[in-house]
Amino acid sequence: ARCQCKLIPRERRNCGYPGISAVECRKAGCCFNASMPGIPWCFAPKAKKVRKVCPNDPHTRINCGFPGITAKECERKGCCFRAHPAGVPWCFYHRMVEE
Repeated sequence: ARCQCKLIPRERRNCGYPGISAVECRKAGCCFNASMPGIPWCFAPKAKKVRKVCPNDPHTRINCGFPGITAKECERKGCCFRAHPAGVPWCFYHRMVEE
């Protein structure tokens, strides 16, 4: 993602070799910016930021518990708990989303 390549020059970690082209750099999964001499032009992108969320759509829930599990037992397993609607898991896994 483009935002992963927005790094201040001193944060750039070299990701290529001297003379690497923009095409080769990007093929390697790196960022390329040749606008400043003396700093890496081909550099590693920032790590993606992810966070856990409990899915809103009850039909996308992936079961994390068992029938009759309590909210406390479910949360101890590190899962989401919502005791509604009927017919879908009430204890279910988080989803990871990029920020």
